[in-house]
Amino acid sequence: MALFQPPPLTRYDLTFSVAGIPVRVHPAFWLVAALLGGSGNTFLGLLIWVFVVFVSILVHELGHSLAMGSFGQPSYIVLYFGGGLAVRERSLWGDSVLGRRQNILVSLAGPFAGFLFAALITAAVAAAGGVTHISLLFGIIPIPQAFFPSGAKALNLLVFYSLSVNVFWGLFNLLPVFPLDGGQVARHVMTGIDPWDGYRNSLWISVVTGALIAFVSLFLLKSVYIAFLFGFLAIQSYQSLQGQYGRGF
Repeated sequence: MALFQPPPLTRYDLTFSVAGIPVRVHPAFWLVAALLGGSGNTFLGLLIWVFVVFVSILVHELGHSLAMGSFGQPSYIVLYFGGGLAVRERSLWGDSVLGRRQNILVSLAGPFAGFLFAALITAAVAAAGGVTHISLLFGIIPIPQAFFPSGAKALNLLVFYSLSVNVFWGLFNLLPVFPLDGGQVARHVMTGIDPWDGYRNSLWISVVTGALIAFVSLFLLKSVYIAFLFGFLAIQSYQSLQGQYGRGF
């Protein structure tokens, strides 16, 4: 799927490295991040939101890349209009082939890097005398909350966005929908159980789960964006079924 492939390099890309891992930020990343946080936000709030999205997605992809590196697989990170990618690359010794369990750990490392980041932020606020508690987003999704009762509004907004993004997006990323991390985990688990039909079964799980999340998001959570995203992913999985197995799958 072209949407989930690294975009071409441009002269406006921001490039740097973290822990020896090359990072490239496509200019469209900033635009999409701003569009996601622009509704009803002040200019300062928008800047904080874009900064949080940048750091959070970078932390997520670093989780993937560091896990790959621990298994001898070099990688680089691209942040672009579709979010972020940790892209495997060839080493001097050729491609490093990861086993099923290693691939599962690599997939899980991204969301759990975000969860760890959120836990560290919560602990830091508590250690500084702030207030922490758990709230339910949409009445069902647990999100840690932390704030300074007498602190600056910008600081509390930074903490709020950081916890919400890292936990909320991390949990959604664990859903068994392609190409999300949960979808990759489902594929490896299902092919381990059934080498012949495991991949097809994981695609069906992706179709059903994506359609269900889209329905719940639109009619119960009233979130058009989440409904569109998971509806699109469900359609992509259905098209993959047709492409892999024909119309009689």
